[in-house]
Amino acid sequence: MTRWLPYPLVTLALCILWLLLNQAFDPASILLGAFLGIVVPLLVRNLQPLGYPRLRAPLVFIRLIGMAGVEIVRSCFNVSRIILIADYANVNAQFIRIPLTITDPYGLAMLSCLINMTPGTVWVEILEDGYQLSLHVFDLHDEQWWIDTIKTRYEQPLIEIFETEAARGDPA
Repeated sequence: MTRWLPYPLVTLALCILWLLLNQAFDPASILLGAFLGIVVPLLVRNLQPLGYPRLRAPLVFIRLIGMAGVEIVRSCFNVSRIILIADYANVNAQFIRIPLTITDPYGLAMLSCLINMTPGTVWVEILEDGYQLSLHVFDLHDEQWWIDTIKTRYEQPLIEIFETEAARGDPA
């Protein structure tokens, strides 16, 4: 089953998405949706060399997405206010370094997505010395607040979601 349907939920989701986008439920649309749902995961399965990620704490994931959504909306208003109203001479754009403890590649990718989706912040790179994240902040007022926010609101839940107890150093 996994050879032809490596990701059955993705297959079903693609088929349903195809039917919704076409706003049709005729046999031809169902057949084409099923075909796309089967072929697309087969064609892209080699793009995940590490395998399919496992969400170890789905409730933590839902809470993380909710908090990130609130932060994105709040930052959107703040950046808009700065661009439209604030005096540009007072804008303090800075690069900061944030030490990371997360090592899972899927967790790092998710952290990167969350940071880059938030207006006013850009993930620059992971610095090799001390495993630190280089982050650009559009209007920096308190560097420690940013470090605490990234570590507690984003990194800690992602460690719970993606990393095993052995990777975290916890006893099994």
